[in-house]
Amino acid sequence: MKRQECIISDPGVMLGKPVIKGTRLTVELIQKKLREGATYSDLMTMYPSFSRECIQAALTFQL
Repeated sequence: MKRQECIISDPGVMLGKPVIKGTRLTVELIQKKLREGATYSDLMTMYPSFSRECIQAALTFQL
């Protein structure tokens, strides 16, 4: 899955901040959770619509 399939920026969603497609969860939030010690498994449990590929895309996304 390509990054552009996971992450979108839309001025009508979260003021245009990059989000995981189909959610209002920002890339910034995902990166913060990972820095704080959350694992991919933790994130996929908290947000069942997330895939490993989308979490990886958020992790490598440059804000």
